[in-house]
Amino acid sequence: MTISQRRRLRRAEVELAPRIGLIRPTRNGFRVSIRLHDGQAPEDYTRVLDRLAHAWRVHSVRVLSWRPGRVTLQATSRDPLTQVRIPVCSDGLLRVQVGLLETGAPFVVDFRLVPHWLIAGATQSGKSTLLNAIIAGLAPQPVALVGFDLKGGVELTPYADRLSALATTRAECAALLADLVAILGDRMRACRDRRVRTIWQLPEQVRPTPIVVVVDEVAELYLMADKSEKEEIAKTSTALLRVAQLGRAFGVYLIVAGQRVGSDLGPGVTALRAQLTGRVCHRVNDPETATMTLGDLDPAALAAACQIPPELPGVAIVSGGDGRWYRARSAYISEEQAEQITKAYAQMRPAWADLKATPAAPVNPVEPGHPVIEQPAQAA
Repeated sequence: MTISQRRRLRRAEVELAPRIGLIRPTRNGFRVSIRLHDGQAPEDYTRVLDRLAHAWRVHSVRVLSWRPGRVTLQATSRDPLTQVRIPVCSDGLLRVQVGLLETGAPFVVDFRLVPHWLIAGATQSGKSTLLNAIIAGLAPQPVALVGFDLKGGVELTPYADRLSALATTRAECAALLADLVAILGDRMRACRDRRVRTIWQLPEQVRPTPIVVVVDEVAELYLMADKSEKEEIAKTSTALLRVAQLGRAFGVYLIVAGQRVGSDLGPGVTALRAQLTGRVCHRVNDPETATMTLGDLDPAALAAACQIPPELPGVAIVSGGDGRWYRARSAYISEEQAEQITKAYAQMRPAWADLKATPAAPVNPVEPGHPVIEQPAQAA
């Protein structure tokens, strides 16, 4: 038998004790690098994370990273999401620090990295609190905020001083979406004339203002009372999908939120979901909403979303730019606090007529770390 044959026939041992490397302490626990035995893979450790947490007497253990032959685990000694005291702040242009991840790292919504977000959550799950934090963090930034509020405007009207446009009926939503599609067309032509692919490659003096579109209760856009609404719903769905498909390159970003998001609302919902890379799933009342939000990402994320307790509002399963999922909790920002912030920065609101003109106002950088509001202690 040759040497190469003996190597191919080597026995693969997968049920061996881990070879633990140097243990590095962190703020909420420790981090350890483990050398894999022959035949082992990171999935072997993913399956036994709960057992490792019990063996090490910590709150949780998760796979942090891996490379050939090694896997890095992070153990958390206590749950950092029990109380979230981190302040909501602007973390750069189109970046908002809105809370904490279970690893103790900041929970950041970065539209330059992940342009579109789907946020699902039942009543009292913390969905509105997360929207408040995002709006409060974007208020001091040189961006335009546009609202679609199919609850008659009760959710987003308090922030009207900072919103460049607000639609509260399906007819208004259709008209506003038509304007957004026209804006995308103008920006597309501006980029084509200068032979660039995105607005971020344009000179600052002609770069249009970024637009963040907040859609609250997306199911209302698709619900049909009778067949007479079918054509209007189809137009609205097509326009919203077009904004999602073209928005990233031309500075239009989406936040789509709802209590109920399911494929039964229509084929347009599934097509829209495919464009929303960022996913946030709070506690939901039906498993299909959790499946619609997280089911195409990771079965483990779906299982974790179904275990969120009602006594921890704001806790959610988050999937973002690195392609992995985390437990996270948004900082508590009340409606009154968010309203005060939007009124304080009302002068930052671009006029809707100016946004429809090309080119729009130039974009100026934002000082990172500028606090929006200091976060008080959050009770469980």
